[in-house]
Amino acid sequence: MSDYDSFVRDRLPPTELLPEFLFDLPELHYPERLNAAAELLATGNPDSPVCINGQGRWTYAELDDFSGRIARLLLEREGLVPGNRVLLRGPNTYTMFAAWLGVLKAGGVVVATMPLLRPGEIATVIERAQISHAIVDNRFIGDLRQAQEQTHSIRSLVKYDGDHGKGELEERCASLDPLPPHDTHRDDPALIAFTSGTTGVPKGCVQFHGDVLAPCDSFAKHLIGMRPGDVALTSAPLAFTFGLGAAFLFPLRAGAAFATIEQATPPAMLDAIAKFGVTHLGTAPTAYKAMLSQPGLEAALVTLRYCLSAGEHLPDATWRAWHERTGIAITDGIGATEMMHIFISAAGADVRPGSTGKAVPGYVATVLDDAGEPMEQGVGRLAIKGPTGCRYLDDPRQRDYVQNGWNVTGDTYRRDCDGYYWYVARSDDMIVSSGYNIGAPEVENALLSHPAVAECGVIGVPCEERWQKVKAFVVPAAGVSGSDELVAELQAHAKAQIAPYKYPREIEFVDALPKTATGKLRRVELRTR
Repeated sequence: MSDYDSFVRDRLPPTELLPEFLFDLPELHYPERLNAAAELLATGNPDSPVCINGQGRWTYAELDDFSGRIARLLLEREGLVPGNRVLLRGPNTYTMFAAWLGVLKAGGVVVATMPLLRPGEIATVIERAQISHAIVDNRFIGDLRQAQEQTHSIRSLVKYDGDHGKGELEERCASLDPLPPHDTHRDDPALIAFTSGTTGVPKGCVQFHGDVLAPCDSFAKHLIGMRPGDVALTSAPLAFTFGLGAAFLFPLRAGAAFATIEQATPPAMLDAIAKFGVTHLGTAPTAYKAMLSQPGLEAALVTLRYCLSAGEHLPDATWRAWHERTGIAITDGIGATEMMHIFISAAGADVRPGSTGKAVPGYVATVLDDAGEPMEQGVGRLAIKGPTGCRYLDDPRQRDYVQNGWNVTGDTYRRDCDGYYWYVARSDDMIVSSGYNIGAPEVENALLSHPAVAECGVIGVPCEERWQKVKAFVVPAAGVSGSDELVAELQAHAKAQIAPYKYPREIEFVDALPKTATGKLRRVELRTR
């Protein structure tokens, strides 16, 4: 067997389809030989706390040691070859983050999955990334086993027991010495983050070791300013690069700590903030709105001083209500899995309520007109360049996302004369609901697998609570009548086929769907109904 698995590198887009990369900030000039895991662990004091949760507290030295043992287990006992893809599955825990670092230390490529994914969705990720190894929380092994029945690429599976320290992973690592980080290049693949596509087929976004550090040294350094002694908490799971950065990468790079909770409901987040002394919170606008009415808010405000919002547009009303109640100006931002993290934002005195902000240091932004030309101001398609950019894994949609060197995000924005960006709408068929990106065709495919559905079309409609909610227009099968009972049945069916947050919260029965002359669904017409 070769000493390097080039699967990912062999499937990167050709040079002519890559965006233009910019490294204007001096802090983005990384050395050629770079292992992101080692760099992230180098800032913190070995004896300082790095992770806090209901199961315990761990230091930087303990995290460094445990992740090094995991790296040795993978390389010497589980036959990992640098470049192999390792699937991680479980909620945000200390052990999950240690495994993430361990994979990078071993020279592997992390492929984290959202806990809510169903077996069929997991199988697609396994197949597309040709996963060879998996590290999985015991509580999530059932879905993975079902996914494995549909694909056979995984040759190593190691389980762990949350943060209780008594699982297979923990026991097997106990007798091992930590392994020094693998000598990786800054442009070696470090992770593949899968995101929903408008065709319903997930896109694998490849990020290098240098890309992992770039958001820490651009967005986080200049707009968050985290420091040792701070504690971060984020509702988003590790599989979302927003969650990966805000919950894990940013505090590590700053020598700070992070807290973890497994069920990030608004009450649970407020309780954790008060219990663990959280100073920095990152979550979706809907969560901030919900927390305003929670009794635990006052106790949380004792330590909380910085709030970050992403995943969906932050409404002006929510920003103002939070600021009036807490005195904290929420930092809004827009990012993309393709870009690793946030590239437009504003913090502190630079915040203009309702605006997403300006291009963060290290990035440039513009809006494109119908001809694809940049405009100084006006409404158009948002386009970005910076130290990170889109590299889809073997996917023809690379041509759509990267145009003339720009990363074109699929969002429509207005740029004003001061360089501030104001969200208008999604310019493709992606539905953004409670911070989650949901591909309309994926929901359609789930509904079409029910015998009572002849045809269906799915769109996002405005929702005060979630920004958008999924609505399905369903043409019933012959002999079937639409009813409240059928609505409930179809919703339950969708939840069983795809992640529950993707199910249609509203279903309308129709006689026919609007289509083009070639038979394609006209979602734009559905949106005008």
